[in-house]
Amino acid sequence: MTQLGHAAGTDFTGSPVLSGAKKGTSVLVLGAGLAGMLAAYELRKAGYSVRVLEYQTRSGGRNITLRGGDTLTELGGATQNVKFASGNYINPGPWRIPYHHQGLLHYCKLFGVQLEPFIEVNHNTYLHNTEAFGGQPQRYRDVMSDFTGHTAELLAKAINQDKLDQPVSADEKRDLLDAMRGWGLLDKDYAYKTSDFVSLRRGNSKPAGGGPDGAPVPSTVMGRSEIMKSGLWQWLSFNMSYEMQTTMFQPVGGMDMIGKGFAKQVNDLVTHNIKVTKIAQDANGVTVSFLDNGKGGAAGEAKADWCVCTIPLPILAEIEVQAGAPMKAAIKAVPYASSVKVGLEFNRRFWEQDEQIYGGISFTDQPISQISYPSTNYFSNDKGVLLGGYMFGPAAYSFAGMTPEERIEAALKQGSLIHKQYRKEFSNGVAVAWSRMPWTLGCCSTWSEESRKAHYKPLTEIDGRLVIAGEHASYVGCWQEGAILSSVSAITRLHQRAIGTA
Repeated sequence: MTQLGHAAGTDFTGSPVLSGAKKGTSVLVLGAGLAGMLAAYELRKAGYSVRVLEYQTRSGGRNITLRGGDTLTELGGATQNVKFASGNYINPGPWRIPYHHQGLLHYCKLFGVQLEPFIEVNHNTYLHNTEAFGGQPQRYRDVMSDFTGHTAELLAKAINQDKLDQPVSADEKRDLLDAMRGWGLLDKDYAYKTSDFVSLRRGNSKPAGGGPDGAPVPSTVMGRSEIMKSGLWQWLSFNMSYEMQTTMFQPVGGMDMIGKGFAKQVNDLVTHNIKVTKIAQDANGVTVSFLDNGKGGAAGEAKADWCVCTIPLPILAEIEVQAGAPMKAAIKAVPYASSVKVGLEFNRRFWEQDEQIYGGISFTDQPISQISYPSTNYFSNDKGVLLGGYMFGPAAYSFAGMTPEERIEAALKQGSLIHKQYRKEFSNGVAVAWSRMPWTLGCCSTWSEESRKAHYKPLTEIDGRLVIAGEHASYVGCWQEGAILSSVSAITRLHQRAIGTA
């Protein structure tokens, strides 16, 4: 998300205040994802007559969780039957919530969605490069300690030899050296080397114990050249980006608990199995044509004074929309990223039992990119589910071109280089390619600086009686918070237009 330019704070200040709605004014909401359900909830609360049309047989949109007994059919007809044990699940869409996504957190609290910590950073996970250390994964903790220590030693040498590009005062020199010693755990000679002191951060090769043989043995520091050439340090900064900083959260029992919490508020307003085919409007209102797949594809129409459209842009681009040329151009100008997630169930939680990894993420240079360990149900003796791969970009397109079985096999093969237990303990899996999901055709919007400049304003402005909402209509794209913020903005402006104050 950071690489795509989505690392930014949000401006949520509270639920929208929509007072003075004209009695009998109607709003049609297209899509029952978070943006659509929030719009329906707040508009009805304000006094509007609201109806929601949703393509899927469920509400929640990309807020989805897969459990045992679920089925998933993608473009081309490949169907996966999820076989996870009871209580296990994978979140193929959103899977974590930053602490500063206050809009989403506000509605979770309001709707009674219970949250728990999501472990983003775990110093006992692995960093892995197939070309470094003989292809053996290294503990995050060891890489962090040694990269920091060796870098601090080099900087201390430069400071002591007055080799900095800019002169520093005696006081600055003293403070810099103190900082390097503390940051890098350097000894009195400003050297980073194997010692009891360094093992306070790095851990011991022989842990401390009791009795006559209880003395710990310090772990051995990796060579500077080796750690620098490994490239493993590149992942150390991942969790420093604003969006990935702790604390992070997840709903208890699966991400779709949020979608279910929203749906409880507006269930009576939603009609499922509806495929929108045309959005028309005139000076008096909006007419939406659709096919009712719940009734054999019967054609129908829905009319309202206003329309909030949250349909994903790749789908909306295939629908006839009566709007101005700028909005129609904007709808077609924003591609959606491809993303693939692989959920793997194992017969036991070997990452905990064998390797003492409780939550967090291991990173690799292989296409699977990362392995994420569950932040719930610790110490269970039952089966457990890992996120066995999370692909964006070229790797995602490559995996999307595979069958689901081939994706799972690739994830097993690559993951086995990090966890030798993979093959022996594997039970079953599911692999979701978002570019092959017929109701979204991608994971989330990918604005470029140029496309935002040309098309963001036309996409988000009210066109006649139509306004667009969704993560694509925000500066917090690819996050649920973007859907919340865009929806609040859209309905606030629609309300102002409807009552004649804008």
